Amino acid sequence: MGDMGRTPVLVTGGSGFVGSHLVKRLLERGYQVRTTVRSTANEAKTRPLLALQAQHPGRLDLFEADLLVEGSFDEAAKGCGTVFHVASPFLVPEKIKDGRKDVVEPALHGTRNVLGAIERTPAVRRLVFTSTVGAIFGDYADVLAMKDRTLTEEYFNTTSTIENNPYHYAKTVAEQAAWEAAKAQDRWDMVAVNPGLILGPSLTPASDSGSLFLLEELFKGYFFYGAPDFSFTTVDVRDVADAHIAAAEKPEAHGRYILAAETMTSFHDMSRILRAHHPRDLRLPRTRLPHWPVRVLGPAFGLTQDYISKHLGIRFAVDNSRGIRELGLTYRPIEETVLDHYRAWRAPAG
Repeated sequence: MGDMGRTPVLVTGGSGFVGSHLVKRLLERGYQVRTTVRSTANEAKTRPLLALQAQHPGRLDLFEADLLVEGSFDEAAKGCGTVFHVASPFLVPEKIKDGRKDVVEPALHGTRNVLGAIERTPAVRRLVFTSTVGAIFGDYADVLAMKDRTLTEEYFNTTSTIENNPYHYAKTVAEQAAWEAAKAQDRWDMVAVNPGLILGPSLTPASDSGSLFLLEELFKGYFFYGAPDFSFTTVDVRDVADAHIAAAEKPEAHGRYILAAETMTSFHDMSRILRAHHPRDLRLPRTRLPHWPVRVLGPAFGLTQDYISKHLGIRFAVDNSRGIRELGLTYRPIEETVLDHYRAWRAPAG
């Protein structure tokens, strides 16, 4: 670890699903950690961080910072050698009224404000930027046009727009803005991590995690009659935290790293894993749903025909070899991740 232990690191968004796991792993590895939360008064959100503070006395400092307020990260960044920009505004799709105002502006402003703090903090040598596979492709259909129908780091999402998938569009423009800033100077460098759907146990109140609402529908039994043929690129939140640390610690790390298993996981795969361990949960579907009812009923569940045609029944391979080779990543088995995710959902935190 060398110097890393003595130089503090900053994690933005420490009360989030990924941020809280990252803070925990950094503390376990002996780092001096600073983290920002939107409001230190929000007790439900800060409780897990305060617990970590108690376990690691004197090594975790909490700062209040708002992604939309310029300069609000400067104090937290002071003296930090590494910045992990994890904080990201996430709204469940139903809550998005205006894609530009609700999603794109906060993502872009937040990233620019963190970049501004880095510019004003001479100690910073590396930014680890939390992006998403959604900054590589917009719809699954896009990946089918890639070489060997395989997802790799070399592509940028060009199909998402503010109207169609504002969340992926926001992450794409934010990551691109960060690369531009990184390339415009030579004091600090940037590494991006691009996780798929992040699953696993939550240290924080589940309601705030974007990735959890997707699976809630499965757990609550909406798919009792059968699992629709949607698949996801998946990764365990604990593996995502470790990948961030590897991206910070390895001097030769550069560019973007996909964080996802080689094979996608479908709703039916998840259901099969869960039913093997929780046979009494009758809400979990036993069968796969044919495509036609999803096409007919999808719109009633908020899925557009356009979305359905570009995702339903589509699976592709993921080339995650760069992260394995250069960052030394290993992936937990999907069974462990899905079971831990489900158990955390059944027994809410706190």
